Amino acid sequence: MLDSLVFYFFASIAVVSAMLMVTRRNAIHSAVLLITALLSTAGIFLQLRAEFLFIAQIILYVGGIMVLFIFVIMLVRLDVALPRILSPRRKWVAISVALIVFLEAIIIVLMSRKIPGQGLLVSNPYPSDKLPPNTEDLANSLFGLYLLPFEIASVLLLVAMIGSVVMAKKRTDAP
Repeated sequence: MLDSLVFYFFASIAVVSAMLMVTRRNAIHSAVLLITALLSTAGIFLQLRAEFLFIAQIILYVGGIMVLFIFVIMLVRLDVALPRILSPRRKWVAISVALIVFLEAIIIVLMSRKIPGQGLLVSNPYPSDKLPPNTEDLANSLFGLYLLPFEIASVLLLVAMIGSVVMAKKRTDAP
């Protein structure tokens, strides 16, 4: 009972903050709401006893990538709200897209019940305390076989960050 309450608490925070993130005009507010959604997702990981994913979610996404997002927002001056584009069709497009996504969700739920032995809810989940540790396997593959692609990706991210700083610097130096 308590597990369900904790899950619904974190899930509702994630859904509400994600919806608010999309609807905000200010980029800083959207970034803070994305941080809230990522933290609530980390709470769901912790509830599922996936401690590695919990720590990775906080360190990588909330700690690293979101700080980089906020840094770029401040650097490029996206903190100023954009002017609103008024279009009479915008409301109808939004309603039709929401209706299509809702119908797809209903179809997925209905189709998942027709698959024998499958479904959205697993009736007898494997106990989490009996699962083999996979953090060591992940570390061995990440720093063994995939060390070169891992380092190439980190260098590319560093070059992209330096490039954004240089582009923003040139934009502020121009008369």
